Amino acid sequence: MSLELKLQKLSPESFAPFGDVIETNGAERLIINEGTTERFHDLANIDVAMENGHPLINIFRGTPRPQPIEIKMMERHPLGSQAFIPLQDRPYLIVVAPLGDSVGLEDLHAFEAAGHQGVNYKRDLWHHPLLVLEEGHEFLVIDRGGSGDNCIEHWFTAQQGTARIAL
Repeated sequence: MSLELKLQKLSPESFAPFGDVIETNGAERLIINEGTTERFHDLANIDVAMENGHPLINIFRGTPRPQPIEIKMMERHPLGSQAFIPLQDRPYLIVVAPLGDSVGLEDLHAFEAAGHQGVNYKRDLWHHPLLVLEEGHEFLVIDRGGSGDNCIEHWFTAQQGTARIAL
C-alpha cells in the first residue's frame, strides 16, 4: 500500500482533534505592564504534570528531510503534551493521527503550518517528529521533564506500506 498525504491548511478548527494551534488570531488580548504590552492569553493547554512531571523549555533546530517526505514512523508522549512554536516566520509540516493504542497509515493527517502558527500536541497523540522545509528552522519547544517513559515510537513495516508527502 502506498498513500500520498494531502496537506490541509492548519487552523484551530481543523487541528482541534489533535491539540491547540498557537497563534494570536482570535486569542484573548489583555493590555498589561502599564499599557505598554499586549498579552495574548492562555494559548495552549500545557499538560505535563503526570507522574510529577515538570515543564521543559527547549530550542529544536530542524533539518529538512529528502523529498518526497516519507513517513516511516510516528511517536507519542503518554505523560505530557508537547508544544512547538516557530522562532522564524517559515512554513513547516505536521503529521498527526488520532489518540489510540495503535496507528496506521490510514489514520494520518498532514497539515501545512504558516510561520506564525505553533502547535501543542495533546498528551499521548501520535505525531511525526519535526518536519521543516528550510535548513536551520528553530522552534521553542515546551515539553515534559521527569521520570517515566514518555516516548513511544511506532515504525511502519513493509506490509503496512508507506506514506509520502509530495510538495
